[in-house]
Amino acid sequence: MNKESVVVCGAGIVGLACALGLARGGFGVTLIGPRPASPPPEVDVYCPRVYAISAASQQFLADLGVWSMLDSTRLTPVEGMEVYGDANGCVTLQAWQAAQTTLAWIVESSELERVLQQAVQVYGIRWQSESFHERQAGVVVTESGQRFAADLLIGADGASSPVRHAAGISTRSRPYGDIGLVVHLTSDLPHQQTALQWFTADGVLALLPMPDTADGHQVSMVWSMPQALAKALQNLPEPQRNGDLQARLQAVTGGRLGHLQVRSPLFGFPLFLEQSTMIAPGVALVGDAAHRIHPLAGQGLNLGLADVQELLRVLGEKEAYRSVADYRVLQRYRRARAEPVLAMRVATDGLHRLFSAQSAPVAWARNVGMQCVDRLPFIKRFLIAGASGR
Repeated sequence: MNKESVVVCGAGIVGLACALGLARGGFGVTLIGPRPASPPPEVDVYCPRVYAISAASQQFLADLGVWSMLDSTRLTPVEGMEVYGDANGCVTLQAWQAAQTTLAWIVESSELERVLQQAVQVYGIRWQSESFHERQAGVVVTESGQRFAADLLIGADGASSPVRHAAGISTRSRPYGDIGLVVHLTSDLPHQQTALQWFTADGVLALLPMPDTADGHQVSMVWSMPQALAKALQNLPEPQRNGDLQARLQAVTGGRLGHLQVRSPLFGFPLFLEQSTMIAPGVALVGDAAHRIHPLAGQGLNLGLADVQELLRVLGEKEAYRSVADYRVLQRYRRARAEPVLAMRVATDGLHRLFSAQSAPVAWARNVGMQCVDRLPFIKRFLIAGASGR
């Protein structure tokens, strides 16, 4: 066991993965964060939040020993993607075009949390089920006054990160003025393991393949919609809201999956573009505490897991005479993550800006561009590699 102690604040997917990776690496780890109940899943009832797990993230979770613990009947491989512009632009991607079997996997948030919690318990990681209060010299204090030695404090505590605020880490934040609406739908036609996406005047609509249910075929909707339109929809009585949403889906998708029927509650969350400096003396941030991007590429969790993987590598490879809190060690982590995070931020924000522009020349150019991309195999291979995290 490494004599240096690390405290991870945040018990979501990224925080759990970080604590587990540190424990497997021989560090003394304490996990601080509320411990939610993790009941076994119910048949045909699915968590409202799902993630598109890239091949790189899948391999990392397999290396942590948790991927095989997931219920395979609740996983959906994504073998293809269809991306539609707001006119006649369309790009289709298939895993086989890059000699792969799968582009990504659609996984419920609750399932990832469940298996990570089990693994943390198996490793005997100390888990203080409360919230972070403050950081003093080499000590982390919880809300109840519990004190834990911490050579290094890792903030995996989400977008509003108390750790980030306590450490004085600067953050740039810009609201998109959009709300991400999520709901599960029953479709007339099978999705055939294909993720679908439309860029429209009403935002970006994605339909992600999910396991079939007793009601029929199932997809999960993520619609990044202008705030005013989303709130107006959310404020409608449920029967009217469902009817309105189904009509809008039919208009946008053109019946690509036949009739789409709402089968779960509708949730919404505001969208932001955020980036922090990621480190401070004795502190490192991972996941949403460090950065947030537009969800149109479905890469937010993948970025967070890549943060964890890189931080584990840097800490594991540091010189024996350096502490885990050595600022030069933490700078290596920040430098290693700077380019991948910037590239994803520029790509997602750029696409959002491109398709938000309503002028006729821009609309013509972006749809012609999509048609050109769809005819170029080498660009498709590049896009598939990006979607896979490779």
